[in-house]
Amino acid sequence: MLGSGCRLPHDDEASASYHNSPLTDSAKPPSEAAPSEDDLTEAFAHYGTGIIHEMDEEPELALQEYYESARKDPEDATLVLGVARRLLQANQLDKALSLLTYATSRPGASGAMFSYLGVVYSRLGKPDLANKANRSAIKRSPRLFLGYQNLFLNELEARRKKAALAVLDEAARVPGTGPEFLIGLAELYANYGLQVPAEKPAATSRAVAALERARRLPVAEPELRLKLADGFDLLGKDDQAAEIYSGLLNPLPDDLLLRQNVRAKLANIYLREHKPKLAAEQLGLLLKDNPTDIEAYFWLGQIASEQKNFNEAAEHFSRALLLKPDFKRAFYELARAQIFGGHTTEALSTLAKAREQFGQDFALEYLSAVAYTERKDYTNALSRFNSAEILSSAAGTNALEPEVLVEFYFDYGAACERNGRYADAEKYFNKCIELSPDFSPAMNYLGFMWADRGEKLEQAKTLIEKALKLDPKNAAYLDSMGWVLFKLHEPREALDYIHDAIRLTEEPDAVLYDHLGDIYSVLGQKDKALEAWNKSLSLAASEDVRKKVETTGK
Repeated sequence: MLGSGCRLPHDDEASASYHNSPLTDSAKPPSEAAPSEDDLTEAFAHYGTGIIHEMDEEPELALQEYYESARKDPEDATLVLGVARRLLQANQLDKALSLLTYATSRPGASGAMFSYLGVVYSRLGKPDLANKANRSAIKRSPRLFLGYQNLFLNELEARRKKAALAVLDEAARVPGTGPEFLIGLAELYANYGLQVPAEKPAATSRAVAALERARRLPVAEPELRLKLADGFDLLGKDDQAAEIYSGLLNPLPDDLLLRQNVRAKLANIYLREHKPKLAAEQLGLLLKDNPTDIEAYFWLGQIASEQKNFNEAAEHFSRALLLKPDFKRAFYELARAQIFGGHTTEALSTLAKAREQFGQDFALEYLSAVAYTERKDYTNALSRFNSAEILSSAAGTNALEPEVLVEFYFDYGAACERNGRYADAEKYFNKCIELSPDFSPAMNYLGFMWADRGEKLEQAKTLIEKALKLDPKNAAYLDSMGWVLFKLHEPREALDYIHDAIRLTEEPDAVLYDHLGDIYSVLGQKDKALEAWNKSLSLAASEDVRKKVETTGK
């Protein structure tokens, strides 16, 4: 039907004092007289015939009849604008121009008619006439947004950026505008910020100001409230967006699609704001409405993984894969959750299935290496690390995020160290530091490895000092510093670091108490040494520590 499609602009302040249009190339002379009874009868007949053609699925014939109807009754703004919109959609620009120039030549032509005329002139490549039409639209209906929008787009297309911004600022100064006007204005400010990056902060600020004005107005329509919230969301104003989204859910809307859309947007905001509990709540409610929402399961899995609830995470990722068996990222995340949940056999099975489906790639080999490392199967782990490294080199360094490569080389180095391949471990830890000079875990691990082996002690101390400077309250780093000082024959200085490490460790650690016992032993404090070693043995069995206790206790 004629009224279907995009919503017409609101014509709120048509002036009856404007009697002709100087904007047309081929407009007929204006007629002061209102349409006669015969004209209105013909208009009605054409409209009725158009409806019949519409019902018979003859859109071209229907549009011709609607056009004739509007020509006979050019003062019916709704009819004229509806036909003009249909003509624009059908790319019948000449007819649209003929209709609108005739309609705008009459007394009391609305601002909306002039704004549509501006659109037609723009489509015809006549920017000067388009701008004149849009200026007439603004003059007649200053609170009708379409005229400003047309002017802004025309100025931007002509690369007159300052003029485009001036149009928006002009619109922002109009008093009494409604929420739809202000939301549209905010959208154009945001668009301007994207087109002119140097002006983005200022444009964003003005966009937010427009949305705040809209927010203070009563907005009853859920669609418009959703659009307002979306505007705040787009501009990074999470609190304002979340408040409006939440309001849309209270009371719970009957519209299922609206409800699901709002819950998904709220969950996304809470994820961005690192509020996992609130995000999980929305995702759970989303799944109640739609138990087949794959993304909801995936993000619930991510939240559970971040909270180290790996078994729960694995359940969510498994459900996502059940619904979408080719969801590659869910395969990776499921394997990761299984690895760190202590189910390495299941993880390797998951990765084997992914390899069959997607082929070999860096992520699959890397995760397989991590799984074998967790099983202390360093031979297979190093083989997979090597395959992953080859694949990363074949893809090119730029194919992977630097952060991923840093973590990869760190894990590779750790596996090498545990397998006694110390030269390779040193190589990969140094690669970490080259890629990320502030990556303190690699500095600490390499420094501790040297210290533990009694090698490069001064270099080890320097690395651990750098790590501690970046993370002064890290218990592992404090232990490393105490250990390297011990190896440098500075046990008294080492003692304070070990005590600090023990104090800052959430769970008692056998290695720390072993180190403490060694330091007390060198300091000649036999009783304290035995106490520390016995504490270490109570936490973890160790033949080396047991021998120290036996030897010292004699």
